[in-house]
Amino acid sequence: MFAKKVGIDLGTTTVLVYLPKRGIILNEPSVVAVSLADKRILAVGKEAKEMLGRTPDTIVARRPLKDGVIADYRTTEAMLRYFLNRALGGMRIFRPEVMVAVPGGITSTERRAVIDATISAGARAAYIIKEPVVAAIGADIPIGSASGHMIIDIGGGTSEIAVISLGGIVSSASVRIGGNKLDLAIQEHIRRKYGLAVGERTSEDIKIRIGSALYLEEKLEMQVKGRDMISGLPRIITVTSDDVTDAVQHELRGIVDAIKDVLHNTPPELSADVMEKGMVLSGGMSQLRNMDRLFADATGVPAFVADDPQLCVAKGTGIALENLESYKRSILSS
Repeated sequence: MFAKKVGIDLGTTTVLVYLPKRGIILNEPSVVAVSLADKRILAVGKEAKEMLGRTPDTIVARRPLKDGVIADYRTTEAMLRYFLNRALGGMRIFRPEVMVAVPGGITSTERRAVIDATISAGARAAYIIKEPVVAAIGADIPIGSASGHMIIDIGGGTSEIAVISLGGIVSSASVRIGGNKLDLAIQEHIRRKYGLAVGERTSEDIKIRIGSALYLEEKLEMQVKGRDMISGLPRIITVTSDDVTDAVQHELRGIVDAIKDVLHNTPPELSADVMEKGMVLSGGMSQLRNMDRLFADATGVPAFVADDPQLCVAKGTGIALENLESYKRSILSS
């Protein structure tokens, strides 16, 4: 069998590429810079992210995925081709089999778009697998056992919540709330409270450095540069962790409500299993301070963050790829 196998976590903010026996070989932002004059792709990944909010009128740096699904088909295809070429090298005799992780709540049309884009980008066959399932596999949860396991995967575009038993999803919810919505909420809060306009990258930096899902006893602070909304001149202010907690409350409530819905729809026997084992958190956004405590306090179910939460989906995709035949029957669509 000469065909290579590639696992891709096609995230709204980050793309991770996994090769069996080699592990995760690429971890890049899902940003593409396009020249408006001739529609040429100028940069992809880290290089393109550096351009966000800094481009002249002739260039646009954009994220081709929105809320976990393809918003710009052509740019997504170009981005996938770039990452496949980086992963496998440009000169290939055999086209690879590619498995792509997608949000559990996407429609059949959105799923079809992912498959078409992957094949157009150079794949011989494309398989789609649901994010909660691969996140659970990547977090070392024994999904094949006759026992209930709850996974909460919070990424850049969506939050996936699922109770899994015997290799299948028993109860699930997918809400289009993730890191990007939190970034926008922080931008809006700073604009309203301080009259300061800050960019996308700055609000993400604030979230990572001082953000918390619950109010901290010892507040964290950082200085933030932006543009004064009235004078239009540059200004520096000090933002605290309480500002971030205030800003993100509404979005986090949406995720908590979805978790409660999933627990409400879980059969009693599996609910007992979940209560005993707790909820496992994965995805980049699960690293926000006190996210596990917020969910545990809101539901009464213990919550734990997985090891390397950001890598769980990519690792799970790779493991599913290595055992493709056993997964093909149960949880894949190709």
